[in-house]
Amino acid sequence: MTQVMIQMEDDLSKELHQVCEDIGLPVSAAFLIFAKRVARDRKIPFELSAAPDPFDSPRNMEHLRRSIAQLNAGQGTEHELIEDTADA
Repeated sequence: MTQVMIQMEDDLSKELHQVCEDIGLPVSAAFLIFAKRVARDRKIPFELSAAPDPFDSPRNMEHLRRSIAQLNAGQGTEHELIEDTADA
């Protein structure tokens, strides 16, 4: 039998323990389930990805397309830039 030690933020640990308690599952059993699934399937049992840049989101891309179309149609308005006072 091997013992595995994991370090994590206190808040994350508290949330994990609460969820496991709500399910009626010891935290150690949750990690054992995870380990068995990884070993069996030879992969992490959920998708891992870098958080996408919200600028590139489909919603923002559509907004940019509409804005460009409005500008091209002569419907744009000129205005002064609002200064960011947080950096001042």
